[in-house]
Amino acid sequence: MQVKANTSSTVAHVLRLKPGADPKLSLIEYAKSQKLKSATVVSAVGSLQETTLRYANQKDSAKLSGFREVVSLTGTFSDEGAHLHLSVSDSNGVTIGGHLVEGSKVFTTLEIVILSFPELIFKRELDPQTTFTELVIQKK
Repeated sequence: MQVKANTSSTVAHVLRLKPGADPKLSLIEYAKSQKLKSATVVSAVGSLQETTLRYANQKDSAKLSGFREVVSLTGTFSDEGAHLHLSVSDSNGVTIGGHLVEGSKVFTTLEIVILSFPELIFKRELDPQTTFTELVIQKK
C-alpha cells in the first residue's frame, strides 16, 4: 500500500481555557472563530473537575467527577468537528483515557498548543470499511 503525503506550512496557536470551560467545545469554537479547516493539538497541560470520555469500542460515554490532571490531549479537528483523545490522572496517579466528548470542565486551567495547516482541509466522512466517520485530508 502506498501512502500519499499531505504537506502544509503550519501556524501555531496557544490557548488558555479558564475554569468551567468545556475543552472539546472550546476547541471547535476556536476553530470556527479562526476559520481553521485543519488543526491538531500538540500539547495540553492543566486540570479538569469533570471528565467525560468514551472508552474504546463503547457506545456510551462515562462521566467522571473529581479533580484530575490532564496527562495528554491529542487529535485532529477543524471548524466542522473533532477526533480527540484525552488521558487524565487522579490524585493517586491512576491514569485513564479515551475519546474526549462534550461535558468535561476545566478546574483551574488548560493550556493548549495547536498547530493549524493552512493548505489542508480536514473532513470527516463515513468509511464503509470501518463503518465510522473517518478523517479525509484534502488540499485547498
